Amino acid sequence: MHQEETEGMRKASSIVTALCLGILLPVAASAHEKTLCERLGGTGAIAAVVDSFAQKLSQDERVNKKLAKSDAKRLGTNVKAFVGVATHCRGVKYTGRSMQRAHRNMAVTEGEFNAAVEDLVQTLDEFKVPEKEKNELLGLLGPLKKDIVEKPGDNATGTPLPANFKPAPPLKRKAAPKKM
Repeated sequence: MHQEETEGMRKASSIVTALCLGILLPVAASAHEKTLCERLGGTGAIAAVVDSFAQKLSQDERVNKKLAKSDAKRLGTNVKAFVGVATHCRGVKYTGRSMQRAHRNMAVTEGEFNAAVEDLVQTLDEFKVPEKEKNELLGLLGPLKKDIVEKPGDNATGTPLPANFKPAPPLKRKAAPKKM
């Protein structure tokens, strides 16, 4: 009977080991999966894409009137941080306004939103971002449409920025360190 107990213990031990491996291996594999930030090339690559995208927007007559009162440095800094947080870049914090507040009273049309997305896709293609990562990023940013577009169904582009739009103030410059 002692031998039967030992054999039973071995079988139970084998089952427990198999269960643990079945649970731990997928967890370990997912721990090694790279974040979208890493797969995009990190914060430096994201910054380069955002800079190029911002340049495109500023030259695109379908959308650039909406940027007329915006501080370019603040816009670039906030978009980089926003994308960095959305893609899980380590150490990145977004401190800008919510998308809804940032775009309040801009009267962004659905056509202008779609034009900006076209500019983003073109930028991602120019940087040769793989389809999987491009679609994942667009999937993260797409739901913001409801917070940005104030004129759904309006396909107009190049509309003027309303007079009542109040942009965020320019970023404050960091004071130079005092010399001792």
